Amino acid sequence: MACNNDDRPEREKMHRSVPVLTACLAFGPVLATSTHAQVVASGHRDILLQATHSWNGAAYEKYPTTQPELMMIRLTIPAHTALPWHTHPVPNAGYVLQGQLTIHDRDSGKTETFHQGEAFAESVNDIHRGESGDTQTVVLLTYALTPGTQPSIPAKGEKPEY
Repeated sequence: MACNNDDRPEREKMHRSVPVLTACLAFGPVLATSTHAQVVASGHRDILLQATHSWNGAAYEKYPTTQPELMMIRLTIPAHTALPWHTHPVPNAGYVLQGQLTIHDRDSGKTETFHQGEAFAESVNDIHRGESGDTQTVVLLTYALTPGTQPSIPAKGEKPEY
């Protein structure tokens, strides 16, 4: 069988790739395992929040029996800003990453301020709003939703919270 000159570049490429392939097969498992932890140990946990009621004292009454859907957002509020009045249809938790957040309950008049590093349980179906202080506020919010549920509902005549 005659060798076609047009095949030589392809065959030469294959010959050059064999050592590379061999090296990958030989050392690949070693390199892959070197990135894994060498010690197995339990981590340390700090419970930041565990609640059966919101910051304003309202008890969480029930939770839907449908499929859950978690949502986590980072909400940034400029300094000296009050968010629009709104409600949440499901339990949710917040954690102040930066600044401070003062929450106002419209109907009861209750107010509470949470500072950087503090967690809080949000109210369900109570009209409220958050307000930043003298600096920008950054809050991490986690919602225990169900598919298709909006996490924040504006009060009548108000803009969306975000």
